[in-house]
Amino acid sequence: MRIPFQRSVLVALVASATLLQACSEQPEPAKEDSKTAAPAATEQHAAHEAQAPKASGITRSTAPEGAKVFFVSPQDGATVSSPVTVEFGLEGMDVVPAGTDQENSGHHHLLIDLDEKPAMDMPLPATEQVVHFGKGQTSTTLELEPGEHTLQLLLGDWRHIPHDPAVMSREITITVE
Repeated sequence: MRIPFQRSVLVALVASATLLQACSEQPEPAKEDSKTAAPAATEQHAAHEAQAPKASGITRSTAPEGAKVFFVSPQDGATVSSPVTVEFGLEGMDVVPAGTDQENSGHHHLLIDLDEKPAMDMPLPATEQVVHFGKGQTSTTLELEPGEHTLQLLLGDWRHIPHDPAVMSREITITVE
């Protein structure tokens, strides 16, 4: 019965190594399967990454000049009832799911009642106040307590890192009755 035990040890070692790599300060970049990686996409990614400036050791994707994200609804100053439907708008870039490395694209993040903006040179955290729309969604319905709330949109690249320059809406304030 040594074989099942040896397999268990092997599985534990692989899992430990994977966890250590994921938690290290400088993880290895993800390797693509050579059978599925498109050479043109890989070359485009390398060129795209070479153009983007580095901050804190992380390369940020560049945003095209004039790109902007905004709220279609609700409008700034609106009085609404919960649940609140929020629609996102984007100009000059494409919305794609997280993990899709495509130039001039990203996915939405909704900042709710934040006192301090998240770091622009790191992946955005996923919290109740920083909501990720990694499937490429362009709207959501929120349950908000009665009172005044601030909302702001921030586009993240394929890794949830804000672009350079950041593609961020102006902050709006809504009142929930």
